[in-house]
Amino acid sequence: MAQIDLRPVRISRDPVRRSAQLLTGLALYGTSVAFVTRAGLGLEPWSVLAEGVMKHTGLTFGTITGLVSVVVLLLWIPLRQRPGIGTIANVVVISVMVDVVRAVLPDQHDLVWQIALLAGGVALNGVATATYVGARLGPGPRDGLMTGLAGRTGWSVRLVRTGIEVTVVGIGFLLGGTVGVGTVLYALAIGPLTQALLPLTTWRDRAPEEQEQQQGH
Repeated sequence: MAQIDLRPVRISRDPVRRSAQLLTGLALYGTSVAFVTRAGLGLEPWSVLAEGVMKHTGLTFGTITGLVSVVVLLLWIPLRQRPGIGTIANVVVISVMVDVVRAVLPDQHDLVWQIALLAGGVALNGVATATYVGARLGPGPRDGLMTGLAGRTGWSVRLVRTGIEVTVVGIGFLLGGTVGVGTVLYALAIGPLTQALLPLTTWRDRAPEEQEQQQGH
């Protein structure tokens, strides 16, 4: 399979389509996180941390998600990472959508609904991640931290991501965040889901192809 080019591209290229794709992906991502939190069967790593902090502060889940994203962005500075439009939108849209969906969706206590929300949330998260990443308007705060650390240390992205997520889950768990089957399912499923969907969602620059075709004629 050919390598997919995910490098950020200026917003001036196909701005309407890519902006719509970015915002749709981020809105779906926030919705998926809310689904998993209401399932009550275990959260994805950063949500474990957010829930743990929430239990000690009284702030909303979305507010904490946004604040954590800002803290992570501050860690970009020594890593010399540059945020894009997608990075800032990531912080705002996901935080708002998590709270909006959680406001209308109560905690589930029936196992059938819990499983349905968990499975649907993880699947939707994969779709959402591929959608907003595929817009190529800048990485999310956590993505940038991962790639920045990998670049500065020379360690593999997989090793850095694992290290970050284990640390985040550990801190979140100690603060009272929920770790369970959902945490494991997310860890196992999100990578393959995103990888499978990226070829369908990634924006490609058609200009070079069109130039080649014109030269061929």
